[in-house]
Amino acid sequence: MYAIVKTGGKQYKVEVGNVLAVEKLNEAEVGKEVVLDEVLFVADGDKATIGKPTVSGASVVAKVKSQKRAPKVLVFKRRPKKGYKKLQGHRQYITELEITSIKAN
Repeated sequence: MYAIVKTGGKQYKVEVGNVLAVEKLNEAEVGKEVVLDEVLFVADGDKATIGKPTVSGASVVAKVKSQKRAPKVLVFKRRPKKGYKKLQGHRQYITELEITSIKAN
């Protein structure tokens, strides 16, 4: 069984036991459970349910493993023959989730 959920403006394919890194969830505390209720698609064997836009009554329960920051991404800009150089770094805040169950109607 797997599902496609939407969180943080992105879509993720999840199965029970998966660990995924999503955009930071402010209300999530480490060790607590989070319910992702924006389920777009649920498949169980040969039976599939497509949402319009979401599947009603479906939800994904996940346990928060950690709140941390992703690896640094470096952005380097340069203009040839102008002497312009700029180096900028960015580290995104992320939440690691472990999927514990998928509930579908």
